[in-house]
Amino acid sequence: MTAGQNTAASSSSRPRGRPRLEIDPDAVAEAVAELLAEGGYEAVGVPEVAEKLSISRATLYRTVPTKVDLMGILFERRTRDLSRQARATIAATADPAEQLTNLIRLNTNAAVQMRRYMSVFFGGGDLPPEVYSRWHTWIRRYENMWVKVVAANMRDGYLVKGDPVVTTRLILGMCVWISRWYRPSEKLTPDEIADAAISLLKLDKLPPNRAAQNTNGQARRPTATKSR
Repeated sequence: MTAGQNTAASSSSRPRGRPRLEIDPDAVAEAVAELLAEGGYEAVGVPEVAEKLSISRATLYRTVPTKVDLMGILFERRTRDLSRQARATIAATADPAEQLTNLIRLNTNAAVQMRRYMSVFFGGGDLPPEVYSRWHTWIRRYENMWVKVVAANMRDGYLVKGDPVVTTRLILGMCVWISRWYRPSEKLTPDEIADAAISLLKLDKLPPNRAAQNTNGQARRPTATKSR
């Protein structure tokens, strides 16, 4: 083979155009999270994320063409991780009180770590219709995991019997609201906040089998026996 043929063969084996850069979805998710923390939903865009990742806009546009796609990447990674951790937390113990206390700790940590944008995912606010539809499906499944645990706590006497769905939403709402009021300057740790929530529900104090209590959580008076 002549030198000219070697050159031609070598040229034909090289891909045409500029090599494509692999885009790491996790890095994209982190960049979107930072932008949400810095300026809210309006601060998120393909040019801004490209700048965060130190890549060209054209490179990012090839993989993530719209703002909806950016939000979808962040949404899917954060909700995937949270769901996976919740399932592992429930599977780690058969005791419903431990399951619930550990779920509260999990969501408290998530509220602190994702405090700049957690309300977007749990409230559905500022999400485009395409992402909102996925959010609606996810929140229903995530809530159902909690409802089963709350119902088991009511069954075993750790919680006063009531509507498990309403109770779940109240507990989840309490956890999510941490993202609104938490301030690092106050030097409260996620564990301290979770401890307060657990104490509020009396999960750290009340024994199982509270059949001797009425629906208001008040101890029933023992039935008086008639003297013979």
